[in-house]
Amino acid sequence: MEVILLQDIPGIGKKNDVLVVGDGYALNNLLPHRKALVATPTVRKRYAEAIRRRAEEKMREKEVADSAVSALAGKKLTFERKITKTGKLYAAITEKHLAEALEKQLQITAKESAITIPESIKALGMFTIQVDLSGTPADLAVEVKAEK
Repeated sequence: MEVILLQDIPGIGKKNDVLVVGDGYALNNLLPHRKALVATPTVRKRYAEAIRRRAEEKMREKEVADSAVSALAGKKLTFERKITKTGKLYAAITEKHLAEALEKQLQITAKESAITIPESIKALGMFTIQVDLSGTPADLAVEVKAEK
């Protein structure tokens, strides 16, 4: 069923998005709680300006995310951590650490859920992670060094 959202719904969309959702979800949740309207031709005409503005806003968001992905090309994050006698880290580097380092080192804001670590980072060396900012994942190098 095609609906127009009347408010932001996390994980679904933002206000004035035109979306196709399951009939059951629309009929049992969105419509009774007045979170959306069925996208009939009359409703589309009434909300045409708001829909157009939201489409332009989506394009701007996509451009910003694409520029952030291109800014990641050729960059790397560097971590200095304490290591054991065998060369392992005391604690693994997680998505949270990577998101904070992206913000601090490269000035790029990314959610933890947008970062994918193919293998856990528990040792020294170079690793590759994926950061998904605009729907297309970009590879990013991560270097882990011993703390001096």
